[in-house]
Amino acid sequence: MFDPKSIDDIASRLAGAIPPGLNSLKDDLEKSFHSILQGALGKLDLVTREEFEVQKLVLAKTRSKLEDLEKRVAEMEQQLLSKEEK
Repeated sequence: MFDPKSIDDIASRLAGAIPPGLNSLKDDLEKSFHSILQGALGKLDLVTREEFEVQKLVLAKTRSKLEDLEKRVAEMEQQLLSKEEK
């Protein structure tokens, strides 16, 4: 899930970019930005950097095991072919 502090920060920065003549709308716009960001980012099904790194390690380990298994299967196939040739 997306960090609520990050959403607040983005909404504040967007509101801070409002021209000075529209300062009376700043609070309302900041609340609107926050709601829009919360809704849009909530639909994205994001993961944290920590979760991403864990899955990256799991994938690397799985890939390594798959490569080892592919090598073993190739060796077994080669053994079977050499036995059939005899």
